[in-house]
Amino acid sequence: MSVAITKTSSVTTPDWVKQAVFYQIFPDRFARSAQAQLPAGITLKPWGTPPEEQGYQGGDLYGIIEKLPYLQKLGINALYLTPIFASASNHRYHTYDYLMIDPLLGGNDAFRALLDAAHARNIRIILDGVFNHASRGFWPFHHILENGGDSPYLDWFLVEDWPLRPYPKDGSEKINYAAWWGIAALPKFNIANQGVRDYLLHVARYWIDFGIDGWRLDVPEEIKDESFWQAFRRVVKTANPDAYIVGEIWHTAKDWLRGDKFDAVMNYIFSRAALGFFAAETVRMDYHPGGFHLTPLTAQAFAKTVDQMLALYPWPVIQSQLNLLDSHDTARTLWTVNEDKSALRLCTLFQMTMPGAPCIYYGDEIGMTGAAEPYSRAAFPWHDETQWDQPLLDFHRRAIAMRHRYPVLSIGDYETIYADHTIYAFRRTTADTSALIIFNTGHHPVTMDLTVPALHNVTCRYDHVWQTGEQPMVQGKLRKVAVPGRDAIVLVHEVK
Repeated sequence: MSVAITKTSSVTTPDWVKQAVFYQIFPDRFARSAQAQLPAGITLKPWGTPPEEQGYQGGDLYGIIEKLPYLQKLGINALYLTPIFASASNHRYHTYDYLMIDPLLGGNDAFRALLDAAHARNIRIILDGVFNHASRGFWPFHHILENGGDSPYLDWFLVEDWPLRPYPKDGSEKINYAAWWGIAALPKFNIANQGVRDYLLHVARYWIDFGIDGWRLDVPEEIKDESFWQAFRRVVKTANPDAYIVGEIWHTAKDWLRGDKFDAVMNYIFSRAALGFFAAETVRMDYHPGGFHLTPLTAQAFAKTVDQMLALYPWPVIQSQLNLLDSHDTARTLWTVNEDKSALRLCTLFQMTMPGAPCIYYGDEIGMTGAAEPYSRAAFPWHDETQWDQPLLDFHRRAIAMRHRYPVLSIGDYETIYADHTIYAFRRTTADTSALIIFNTGHHPVTMDLTVPALHNVTCRYDHVWQTGEQPMVQGKLRKVAVPGRDAIVLVHEVK
């Protein structure tokens, strides 16, 4: 049933990523701390202000430090932070100083403290790099605004004529420089300029030397210069061969994952497949994240999609893909599935049993919901645990703990072994461990016999590690396997 997956490859990816469980944090909305010591006179929005109200709610890096015990208890061992450099927007994709952590987040000292505190708990941190465009406040662009054609930084951007129009007065006035999606606030770098390249590569190296564990790269396809990304990899991997480089690409990305540019991409193919199968009855088909359609999938169609996904790239890349369900760029999963928590649980359990690094968007584990941004960027309700779905939080803790306890669920080989009606089953194997994962998306329990290929004469015993009990295998077949409705079983056999 499965397509062939090539395990031998000259491509290498960081080993730590293959067993990482990431947690994505939107810093302004995660946690606020009194330690940030903001300048007098700073006015912040009240914590919990509706996210559609633009402004700053004051989450900071010291707040993340204070929540590290919570994250460690959840089972998180890697953080992905959306941009934290100085910026004039709460999401900080409008960078105006790439070498300064935003003072509203606590500045460079706060980031030093966060890195040290996280690393002391064996938690890695990757940062969001926005290298396609800067902001109107970025010092070379501001230099051009002040000096016009006399600025030596003129060629750092793609200027069309004079004077610059960075603040169009109305819909009839157009900007006269290249900008991301034509947004005046986001002037696009001229990557062909050697000074720009040197500066951005310096930034990449600077923060790796500072201690970060890798980069998530924003809209890398907008930089249509293969040599730049090859140079970026050389600089980063020279500074730290174990650093993780993951790009924001929403579709297949073979040209990016041949070992000379990125280690992985944000695996939106994974999220669309999971939502299509596990939320087939409830997914919002009128919502198109990233412009892609969400389509209900049968077990057979899901199996085909998964097998094709796993055959796309070299196996070390598959093991390092950032497997996410949602992000700051999408609606939250609960909203996408019409508040169907069983669908969220099934999708999450699939994350925790699949090759690739699972990534949880902050607050999903307690049932936060919301439509596409800005609604998916609400403040984490630390001060009111009555808003937390405690059973859902416990579910996440147990699922993550299971992944950590059984490395076969992270690094094992993968094979689809059954797909029909409401049932999808696959096997993960290492030299000394075999795991069978069986999902039932139906609403009623199913009892079935399951033949495991290539084990026709094997007799052994599997332990239930998600549900309870034991399951004997006789001559390659599990008999009377009971799979609860809207749930799964995970069976593990370890060679003693």
